[in-house]
Amino acid sequence: MRHHAAVPRFGLGPELIDGRRIVGGDLVRGARVVTIQPIFKSLALVAVGMTLASGPAQAETLAIVGTTVFDATGAAPRTADVLIEDGRISAVGSGLAIPDGAVTIDGRGKALTPGFFDVHTHWTPNGAPYQTTAIATAYVQAGVTTVNDFHQPPESYEPRRRWLSQLASPHVNLTARMSTPGGHGADWADTNTTKWVNTPEGARHEVRRLLPYEPDLIKAFADGWRYGLSADNTSMDLGTLSALVDEAHKNDLKVVTHTVTVARGKIAARAGVDIIVHSLQDGPVDAEVIDLMKASGTAYAPTLAVYEPVKPGQSPPDDLNNPRYVQSKAKFQYALQNVKALHDAGVLVALGTDAGMPGTPHGVATLHEMELLVQAGLTPVEALMAATANSARAMGVLDDRGAIEAGKRADLVLIDGAPWTTISDVRKIERVFIDGKQVVGPGVALPEANSQMTMAPLRAQALIDDFEGEPGRTATGALRVQDTDGGMDRSVLISLVAPEPGGDSALRLAARMSVKEDPHAGVILPLSRGSVQPVDARAFKGLAFALRGDGGPYLVMVRTVGGWWQTEVEAKSEWTIFTVPFSDLAAAPGWRRAQTPWTGGDLLEVQFGGGRAEDETLWLEVDDVRFY
Repeated sequence: MRHHAAVPRFGLGPELIDGRRIVGGDLVRGARVVTIQPIFKSLALVAVGMTLASGPAQAETLAIVGTTVFDATGAAPRTADVLIEDGRISAVGSGLAIPDGAVTIDGRGKALTPGFFDVHTHWTPNGAPYQTTAIATAYVQAGVTTVNDFHQPPESYEPRRRWLSQLASPHVNLTARMSTPGGHGADWADTNTTKWVNTPEGARHEVRRLLPYEPDLIKAFADGWRYGLSADNTSMDLGTLSALVDEAHKNDLKVVTHTVTVARGKIAARAGVDIIVHSLQDGPVDAEVIDLMKASGTAYAPTLAVYEPVKPGQSPPDDLNNPRYVQSKAKFQYALQNVKALHDAGVLVALGTDAGMPGTPHGVATLHEMELLVQAGLTPVEALMAATANSARAMGVLDDRGAIEAGKRADLVLIDGAPWTTISDVRKIERVFIDGKQVVGPGVALPEANSQMTMAPLRAQALIDDFEGEPGRTATGALRVQDTDGGMDRSVLISLVAPEPGGDSALRLAARMSVKEDPHAGVILPLSRGSVQPVDARAFKGLAFALRGDGGPYLVMVRTVGGWWQTEVEAKSEWTIFTVPFSDLAAAPGWRRAQTPWTGGDLLEVQFGGGRAEDETLWLEVDDVRFY
């Protein structure tokens, strides 16, 4: 895993009292208190102590004294002091000398564990950036200090890292995605988000193409088997997967796989993947898959939380004999049995959740996954190890985090309980520290950015795209994105910038519609890199552009933080200049419908395209797109 330059995080530590310290967690007097709905009941008192204003300066030296330390090294929990300097643990032991000026926290009667590490999450489902701050807050409140995010296109990595540096947030490893054409993970995403590979040469090529974006790891959707709901006709073959893993490892990148069957688990292990991040659930694991995983050093993160047939807060279906429900129960039992069998055989078990999927909430699901590991037969100690040192070891960063040892990153959780004996005590979180800074707990202040839906908007420039600049990019430097209906079979779209008479250039689109209800095709012009940071276009009245086409209707769409707005235009074979006032845009129907009113201050993308009847064709040319 690549390590990016450290950026300051804004979680703030305990308030100094009388120039020295706060002991035992007294709330800051006079602080503006903001009511925050806690993500679980035990955090209610913690949340009351948070403010959304600037707080006290963070001391560079911190001491947690008299606490019971679960260090995740294999040692038994013991009473000790933990000294933190410059964001790292500098000493662990009894009766440590506390430097003058250090902030001291009374940890007597509390448990101190390493921060939790979730190796499988999906931030911002459907690409909704406004969820980022809420997700970051949910994770830090749950004591999760490092996550792998499997949901972002590489183009968004730089602005997302910049945004996350402004938040109280876990460390986020951004994961590049690869699948086969039409395979799982590629069945909904564009090829910028999920690279499509089907040969060893193609896999190596795509790994190399990703390197400039500096991904932290790669996820291969190597298993096309969709939980028994469709045919296994899109799985990645051994040669392609092996080449992907080899090329990634040459470039210091870990590889994890979506793998859900025993047979495909054998292929993943033979290819040398670092972690299988789902449950093998179609039957019991056998000696062959165990031996292969041990020989390759493949770790296992079973994501039990996403497979639990009836998740916390849900009710069983009315028809308990519903075939899908019966199937889910049977597979979950295999999932429980297999994690125990693999653990007992010596396979490293890490923790992942698939959080962001339905019924699997960010933060809370990580804590529940530990409970499910215990349900599967692991001890509370083993479940804690999975959530800390094992996840760090599987990701190759145990020298940096995952245990409470001198020299390691001070990502820590102070708990009012003893989770090594009662695993549900992981929910009794009192304080959370990331890089030695307290981000949750009495006296803490969340940064203002955690209360905002987006990054501060950029000022919109008039020209969006005249198709004269850097190949593939808009006038603002953002990567254009082709957009079609999702699914294993989708509309086929070709787009290219082509010269026009007089030396100008325009974007040409040609598409054949897929055989499905409401097929569509188009091109997205992001207004900032990766469509992460919005732009403020309130200085303008609307959109202007030139179009020509096949005479049929086309959709002009504007995506805001809250959803999509659209209008319909008709374009014939002659170039026509259109001006579309923002007031002519209506909320898009269905899942794209805008959830907040139009303001003009939070625009993300402009899209041109349309739909036709199944198997029909569409063509369109567009030029000189700008705000007016």
